Amino acid sequence: MRTECKNFESRTYRNGDTVRKCNLDLAPDAPWRCPADCSAYERRLADAAWTHGTLVVPPTPPEPAGLDDGSAAAVLDAAEDILNAVGGEIRAEIDAERHAQGKGGLLRRFFGKKR
Repeated sequence: MRTECKNFESRTYRNGDTVRKCNLDLAPDAPWRCPADCSAYERRLADAAWTHGTLVVPPTPPEPAGLDDGSAAAVLDAAEDILNAVGGEIRAEIDAERHAQGKGGLLRRFFGKKR
């Protein structure tokens, strides 16, 4: 991927997993590459007073065979569809659990329980 693009983001978690993605979701072959003619590509500002840490990001995994045929994008789209399909159910379960515990509303969390 174009790491110099301002829409590129990389994040490494405590367990060592690293996520490389386009913040605009325009790279169907992430984390391996961006579209060659991406209309949203914009070069990141060079050293705009950023403070860089000492953490070394692991290298991008090797590109799988068959990436050019669109199969990787199809698998990622299918996975996204599955997550979107169950997202509402999971949210409803969490809301019901919070309501049962008396933590139903956002305002209640900040201002305390109703009296």
